[in-house]
Amino acid sequence: MDVIGAALVSIAFHGTAYAMILYVISVGLSVTMGLMGFANLAHGVFAMFGGYVTVTLMNALGLPFGLALAAAFVAVGAASVVVERTLYARLYGAGELEQVLFTIGLIFMSIATAHFFWGPLSQRVLVPAEISGQIDLGFRSVPAYRVFLIASGFAIFAVLWLGLERTRFGAQIRAAVDNRRMAQSIGINTGRLFTVTFALGSGLAGLGGGLGAEILAIQPGYAIQHLDYFLIGVAVGGLGSIRGPCVAAMALGIGDTATKYLVPEIGAFFIYAATLGLLLWRPAGLFGRA
Repeated sequence: MDVIGAALVSIAFHGTAYAMILYVISVGLSVTMGLMGFANLAHGVFAMFGGYVTVTLMNALGLPFGLALAAAFVAVGAASVVVERTLYARLYGAGELEQVLFTIGLIFMSIATAHFFWGPLSQRVLVPAEISGQIDLGFRSVPAYRVFLIASGFAIFAVLWLGLERTRFGAQIRAAVDNRRMAQSIGINTGRLFTVTFALGSGLAGLGGGLGAEILAIQPGYAIQHLDYFLIGVAVGGLGSIRGPCVAAMALGIGDTATKYLVPEIGAFFIYAATLGLLLWRPAGLFGRA
């Protein structure tokens, strides 16, 4: 394989692995924002604490990687129910400015909390031997953990798509996203639906934080450092969509990897410019409803 071909394969491969992390974290935000109409900028906080839970359980208690990820999903989802009922629910009727200021405040509180309990340094995740090292594809070798991330991301996408399209719970979510008042009028308990969906979306963020801890290092500033990319994935994909954030994450992950590899001097400028142009063309995103 020539140098150009090898570079393109590397960009596509590593960009897709990065995209899967962005997707798992941002898809929950897409659904909850589309359902609740709540400007939740603190979604990355759940991803950060999911990463901390995963790393702590593995390093301090010696739990296997799979169990630590499952525990992070459950723990973050359960904690988010308390946060949603005690804090978020009080601002559902507030304006966007109040919601933004509130969730920004939560981010800075999370930074202080993480700094107090885990310190200022990044936490190191110990990748299991089974998914570490290299996989020989014949024409080149690729990191096994990146392959695991890609497979996990697409598996989660398939489960979420089937869950939203083939179950009664998914039908209720789609109905509430399309017309909340009509959903309430036919007997859907939107309050309970909000809580369950928020827990699922937050749990997925926690799972994504644990899965991606090797690429997106877990440290106190995590929630604000990656906030822009989480929001780009949701805005470009469209609110309330499962497919949209996946397409947006793929474009974002591969595009960001390509620009940093090919033209590092402009950094992420191309990503922001492309996002601006796309949202001027389609303000509701690629798969959102105008």
